[in-house]
Amino acid sequence: MTTHPTVPQLFKNVAFIIYPVKDVKLARAFYEGTLGLKVTANWDDQWVEYDIGDGTLAITTADATHKAGTHGATVGLEVADFAAVLEHLKAKAVPIFNGPFDSPSCRGCIIRDPDGNEIILHARK
Repeated sequence: MTTHPTVPQLFKNVAFIIYPVKDVKLARAFYEGTLGLKVTANWDDQWVEYDIGDGTLAITTADATHKAGTHGATVGLEVADFAAVLEHLKAKAVPIFNGPFDSPSCRGCIIRDPDGNEIILHARK
């Protein structure tokens, strides 16, 4: 068995996740109007932030280097009440891409924003 020297805890939290989007107006309608997130910072509608708990979800205009869609990062959002979130998604006609699913430690489902970015909605058991 290989032993590794003790490495100090270097990181505290996920500071932010960035999603490039094709259309900021359409993305804002989804994140604010459909998911109910509140804008906490906005730089000329080119970079918009939503603080969620200790972290931040940022959307920004896609460019040649940062393409929108399912081939980038995925954000997992911890929900307060999974059943209520499912009802909310149904009322807003948001399709569930995968799930709902159960694991020994959580319940969840995956939805997509208008650019195809995946969002895992997660509830610890």
